[in-house]
Amino acid sequence: MKIAILSNGPGNYSTKRLKEEAENRGHEVDVIKYKNCSAAIEQSNPVVRHKGDILRGYDAIIPRIASSMTRYGTAIVRQFEMQGVYTTASSLAIVRSRDKLRAIQLMSRAGVGIPKTVFTRSINDIEEQIDGMGGYPVIIKLARGTHGNGVVLAETKKAAKSVMQAFYVMDDDGTNILLQEFVKESAGQDIRSLVIGGKVVASIKRQSLDDDFRSNTHQGGEGSPVRLTDEERKAVQKAAKAMGLSICGVDMMRSDRGPLILEVNSSASLKTPELVTGRNIASKVIEHVEQNAKKQPRRDRIGA
Repeated sequence: MKIAILSNGPGNYSTKRLKEEAENRGHEVDVIKYKNCSAAIEQSNPVVRHKGDILRGYDAIIPRIASSMTRYGTAIVRQFEMQGVYTTASSLAIVRSRDKLRAIQLMSRAGVGIPKTVFTRSINDIEEQIDGMGGYPVIIKLARGTHGNGVVLAETKKAAKSVMQAFYVMDDDGTNILLQEFVKESAGQDIRSLVIGGKVVASIKRQSLDDDFRSNTHQGGEGSPVRLTDEERKAVQKAAKAMGLSICGVDMMRSDRGPLILEVNSSASLKTPELVTGRNIASKVIEHVEQNAKKQPRRDRIGA
């Protein structure tokens, strides 16, 4: 097969591992910087160009789209989709997972356990909103935040108002701010599970190394292997399905009322899960591509 990995470049750990495993299995692989791509849009002829060259004949793409490039990156993914090329993450699923509010709404509808969350523009009724979630402390999130950035723990009403006012200045569209309950029993730790083909292939517990309530390894958290309960495994699988992602990372925390899903990541890093668990996750991704690209309904592709 001819596979394109849409990435910021070949130096990223996940990109390198995916390319290595695909080539080990006999596939032709190109790492393409999607930010250098352009889409030529005309009737019945969807073309993707990279630095002027038309990208031809791909059987599958593996999108590794950065959060800051979601809109542009998913436009390029859509162009490949219009050619009939199989993708491990659809453009729609990527967009859904990146919008934290939309993701929470979809998971709620699917019956997935989630933390109590409030979406509001008003600072005036913040006390009433937070009381409904169990009081302080409360977590305030930017919907577009990633790697633990744009997430603040407010311990008082005054602090909460100050944080929200600061976020509103940063983004005059207040639709991007969420209030979320603070689950004390899970403070400073969460679980990242990688899902491939609807199955959990690896899970790690991430623990902050200081008093930071965020456990993300990008914020200095430390990872260790963890075994999920049946209930936790089902929650992770249900969350991935609700997002429409066959390959993803699902962040979950353990609470007194059961597993609560925090986020579903369409471009989850393979680095920590592979290094911590010792499992060849990249190979499982390529196996999934092999099995599913063959099922993709074919149409006449440019250069194919």
